[in-house]
Amino acid sequence: MVETIGDLLKKQAERFPERLAVKFGDREITYRELDEMVDRLAYALFKMGVKKGDKVGLWMQNIPEWVVGWFAIPRIGAVVVPMDTWYKPSEAEYILGHSESVAVITAERHGKVDFIGMLSEIRDKLPDLKNTIVVGKAPDWGISFEDALKMGEGWDKDEEYEKRKKALDLDDVTFILYTSGTTGKPKGAMLTHYNIVQNALDTANTLRATEEDRYLVQVPFSHCFGCVLGITAAVNKGSAIIPLPVFTPENSLKAIEENKATVVHGVPTMFIRMLEVLKNKKYDMSSMRTGIMAGAPCPVEVVKAVKSEMNMDVLIAYGLTEASPVITMTSFDDSDELKAETVGRTIPGVCVKIVDENRKEVPIGEMGELACRGYNVMKGYFKRPDATAETIDEEGWLYTGDLATIDKYGYVRIVGRKKEMIIVGGFNVYPREIEEYIREFDKVQDVAVAGVPDKELGEVVGAAVIPREGVEIDPIEIVDFCYGKIASAKVPRYVIIVDELPISGRGKVQKFRLTEIFKEKIEKGEIEKLVPTAVKNKKK
Repeated sequence: MVETIGDLLKKQAERFPERLAVKFGDREITYRELDEMVDRLAYALFKMGVKKGDKVGLWMQNIPEWVVGWFAIPRIGAVVVPMDTWYKPSEAEYILGHSESVAVITAERHGKVDFIGMLSEIRDKLPDLKNTIVVGKAPDWGISFEDALKMGEGWDKDEEYEKRKKALDLDDVTFILYTSGTTGKPKGAMLTHYNIVQNALDTANTLRATEEDRYLVQVPFSHCFGCVLGITAAVNKGSAIIPLPVFTPENSLKAIEENKATVVHGVPTMFIRMLEVLKNKKYDMSSMRTGIMAGAPCPVEVVKAVKSEMNMDVLIAYGLTEASPVITMTSFDDSDELKAETVGRTIPGVCVKIVDENRKEVPIGEMGELACRGYNVMKGYFKRPDATAETIDEEGWLYTGDLATIDKYGYVRIVGRKKEMIIVGGFNVYPREIEEYIREFDKVQDVAVAGVPDKELGEVVGAAVIPREGVEIDPIEIVDFCYGKIASAKVPRYVIIVDELPISGRGKVQKFRLTEIFKEKIEKGEIEKLVPTAVKNKKK
């Protein structure tokens, strides 16, 4: 049976009161202790006047207090609005303002990120924002997290508080996550208790998770990958959560060793960087079991290396915020090749179809836009009925914007994003296909491909390449590697060698930023269009 988010934790606290729930350095919090902290914070919010349906921001790094907030806010029927740590004041103002948040739970600071400084800049522009709870030293206009917990003492003696907790429905919106906004202002995807708890349970079941597992959560809690597939999936089984505030490959590997982690999620780039470190320094990976890799294509050699070097039988998942987030997932029975080449099959209770530009279903094996329908589809975009109607049709199909194929066995292959398609002289080119080919070059660690404006062809392909450690690459090597092996329109005409790719705070390559980088370098005369060596020699 599926519970509300608050009741899910309560159930596990009753089942496993003394079992480890959260481990953070030397801090260890049992399920009983976590549940009590959640009630105290929830009651403090209740006493502050937070009503059912009110929005509350969560703006801090991966720390135990984020976990407490994640369960406390829904426990009184309020709505979590997670915020990325990389937000600047204008972005935080938009999210808190558009969501009409009445409170925010934040940290004093995180490294160079001064949350309180930014809030002090924007709070006068946020008339709905009445309360600020701060992990650390609170300003005059806020209250410390510790004082909020003290304020929440006596929660078990207030009948009105108990009534509020019981007046909740699985179909209530409990989570508004704003999409990255690469094509305009971010949109707030509204997810329900049922969306989140069921999706977390389905993924935990696929991972064969148990109360013995320990999830090292290195992906941000502010994204579904962290709060649904990390926190909520772990609690669904009574597993332990190990928050990692800052990802570096060394931080992660050290945390796995010290905490005997068994489950780790991440985007492929995270695992690639961890594998690079393991080439030169050994960490004890014997506790590791599995995890989810998602967010970008994963080369088969990475799947195999993660298994051999990290002791992980990693699974691949595909989805998006609007789908709570998982739509498809591979299984332990799938081969390494299937895990690399596909994103698996649909999870229980979800179905997919591939459609053409008119949203008519195409035959098996043909490419089109992937649409899904099931319990996991969001309620819609907050205050954006127009955008909701564009994304979800009257029959409940959610159109993802991702181009894909599906085979006769139900395995889905993602080709790329509709909006990232490059049109080279009228020829449709999909970045993912080119990226997967370039990754086969033994000098390449990672690559991202984007469209570059071209007077003659409209657009051409640009590739940003990260070399393997200790290896040098001449840009023409990439062009020559591709020429004659893939269609001419797909061969990169501009190549830059970089140390890192432009990544969003949620771990995805920002293709629009990549295009801007190419345009800037062309305008400054720092790069020129490349001609394959074979073509040059022919002209001679």
